[in-house]
Amino acid sequence: MKIASMQNKTRFLGLLLVVLALFSLGACNRNALSGSKLNAGNYAKITLGMSKAQVETILGAPTTIDSKDVVIYKKTTYRYEDGAKFAMVTFKNDEVDSKDTNLGREQ
Repeated sequence: MKIASMQNKTRFLGLLLVVLALFSLGACNRNALSGSKLNAGNYAKITLGMSKAQVETILGAPTTIDSKDVVIYKKTTYRYEDGAKFAMVTFKNDEVDSKDTNLGREQ
C-alpha cells in the first residue's frame, strides 16, 4: 500500500515539474515549441537606429544573414522565420535602416 502511494506522489511531482517548466518557458517571450521570439509585440520594439546587438536581444539570433558592402556603406539583412511567419531587418552601417514582416498577414 505504501509503495503505491509513494509512486503516485512521485508521478504527481514529476507532472508538477513539467507544468512549471512549461509556464516558465512562456515567461521567456518565446514560442514554447519552436523557441522563436518572432511575434508582433517583439517586432514592434524594433526601431530605426538600433544596433544589431539590440535587435538580437529582442528577436534572438536571425535565421539567415545577408551582408553586402556597397561603395559608401555596408548593408546587412537579418531574416527571421518561424513557420510561415517572417521578419526582415535591414541594417545600414550596423544600424536598423528598415524592417518588413508578414506578422498579422500570414494565414
